[in-house]
Amino acid sequence: MVFPRIRSRRIRGREVFRRMVRETALSVDDLIYPMFSAFGSGIRKEVSSMPGIYQQSIEYIVAEAREVCQLGIPAVILFGIPERKDAVGSDAYAEHGIIQETIRAIKREVPQLAVITDVCLCEYTDHGHCGIIRDGDVDNDATVELLAREALSHAQAGADMVAPSDMMDGRVAAIRAALDENGFSHIPVMSYAVKYASGYYGPFREAAESTPQFGDRRSYQMDPANRLEALREAQADIDEGADIIMVKPGLPYLDIVRDLRNACSLPLAVYNVSGEYSMIKAAAANGWIDEQRVVLETMLGFKRAGADLIITYHAKEVARWLTN
Repeated sequence: MVFPRIRSRRIRGREVFRRMVRETALSVDDLIYPMFSAFGSGIRKEVSSMPGIYQQSIEYIVAEAREVCQLGIPAVILFGIPERKDAVGSDAYAEHGIIQETIRAIKREVPQLAVITDVCLCEYTDHGHCGIIRDGDVDNDATVELLAREALSHAQAGADMVAPSDMMDGRVAAIRAALDENGFSHIPVMSYAVKYASGYYGPFREAAESTPQFGDRRSYQMDPANRLEALREAQADIDEGADIIMVKPGLPYLDIVRDLRNACSLPLAVYNVSGEYSMIKAAAANGWIDEQRVVLETMLGFKRAGADLIITYHAKEVARWLTN
């Protein structure tokens, strides 16, 4: 019998060797945990489509932020559910808006935790779109002015980083200018540079109460069929001053993550979105998959594709699994 000269199983056969040659590493330092802050008090409402994820008033947000910090997760990203919504998303850039007050509370009680804020208007508008509506569509330039105000208000409240998710043209440059001109040149911008018009966002829209009241977001979010456009979008945001770029969603767009990793040297984030989370949770609840194994494999997939940072609703579970 002729045996092969190359025997890969010599290394695979022992755990110590597998550890020694492992190409991709996952760390708790890679994780960012999303949180939904709701106006009011005594609120802790589980999102029906996202088991384990809650809309919470500020006192519960602070308590969970403390837990997140104790797990070693370095950062959270905040989304807001305001008391009132209007056509121009006023609460998004109000001095005492829900996110501004949440930032202050977290930084007061858990100062070592980095607070990143989502910068968009969809959670604050009564029509659910990401900007000002004119002639049945989002007015790009009018919206950019408000996004810059929103980002500045977050920085003034104590945010450590701002993350525009709206996909308006030119918003990174406008936000960078607003920050720089007002004494916040040290605040980084993590741009949702490549954000697709995806069906995977459904559960998030329940969590953030941000479902569009008419139409959809395809006039400003990217076509899922496009690959080269992602490179153009990312480069535009880099040229405008983004410090970190992001791909959203994650799993269906790992080719895009790899393309961007190959094309640029900026830190690269990926958003493991609500639909991806909910599918795993549903399959695990039915006993169809091993949840821990599948979640950790998913996280490694993001890292292997080239992501430096992972925004994920699994972050607390991953942190516990990594430290046990």
